[in-house]
Amino acid sequence: MYAIVEIAGQQFKVAKDQKVFVNRLAVEEGKKVAFDNVLLIGEGDKVTIGAPAINGAQVGAKVVKHLKGDKVIVFKKKRRKGYRVKNGHRQSLSEIVIESIVASGAKKAAPAKKAAAPKEEAKAAPAKKAAAPKKETKAAAPKAPAKKATGKADDLKKIEGIGPKIAETLTAAGVDTFAKLAKTDAAKISEIIAGVRGNHVTDTWPKQAEMAAAGKWDELKKWQDELDGGKA
Repeated sequence: MYAIVEIAGQQFKVAKDQKVFVNRLAVEEGKKVAFDNVLLIGEGDKVTIGAPAINGAQVGAKVVKHLKGDKVIVFKKKRRKGYRVKNGHRQSLSEIVIESIVASGAKKAAPAKKAAAPKEEAKAAPAKKAAAPKKETKAAAPKAPAKKATGKADDLKKIEGIGPKIAETLTAAGVDTFAKLAKTDAAKISEIIAGVRGNHVTDTWPKQAEMAAAGKWDELKKWQDELDGGKA
């Protein structure tokens, strides 16, 4: 006999005495647990399908131990932006052994107790949070103008050859939009960023900014693919 059952948000095909690794369960090691969301049970040529779950069916298991899965490396990179982020992740898992598969007549008393606890917490939680928004809205009101002020600036890093440091320097000098950058002479731009380390070619920046200000992103991207650090 085998069954397809949902455990901790995932579906597994299980049989008796089979070991399964599932997302971490809130159950102590050595204790038994039952899963009522059984979607299918098969025994020989006979297959019973639920709609969506089979009424009265249950899969019993025992928690062997809690552990962590293999480390997964997540690496993110943005082209021409100098953006690189590397993170590692190990999923928390529980190893369980399937002890029984019941096709009908199983009691659902245990799951009902687990479901009752979150309801009590849910009632108490809103009461505590209700007072917090009143204090936060008063404090947040004065900060609204600051958000509007920063929203006017454009992301100058979209210009080929401009990195985070140069964008910050230009913004500090008042050149914080594509339109302003388009009207600034290449020689003037070189003067503004003179303190930034590196050899920066500013010849194409005003033209790139002009295309960005006009919303010609497809043309700009095609041209940028031909550039090398802002140099044609």
